[in-house]
Amino acid sequence: MPDGSTMPSFRVTPRAAAEVADIAAREGKPGAGLRVSVSAGGCSGFQYGFVLDDQPQPDDLVIEEGAAKVFVDPVSLDLLAGSELDWNEALIAAHFAIRNPQAVSGCGCGASFAIG
Repeated sequence: MPDGSTMPSFRVTPRAAAEVADIAAREGKPGAGLRVSVSAGGCSGFQYGFVLDDQPQPDDLVIEEGAAKVFVDPVSLDLLAGSELDWNEALIAAHFAIRNPQAVSGCGCGASFAIG
């Protein structure tokens, strides 16, 4: 940031960026971005949310990686500081995954987590 302050970091891997761009194109919304959010709930206390959004809110962190955009609101960003968004493909499922260093535990599906 220009004023020298630090913003919590959140990274998007090239695999995740490619998938975001592909999803937006398939949905006929090439300028849309993936909104990554954290809300209370899930089996571990907090849960991740992923939704295609047409445009960011004024206070969102906007990450542009190639043709992909990812939006994160300030409250979620605090819980995602130092995290990385990735795309995982396996034989039975493909999904976005977050590697969150603040998470002290999580559920088996990787969609919810607890912090210490």
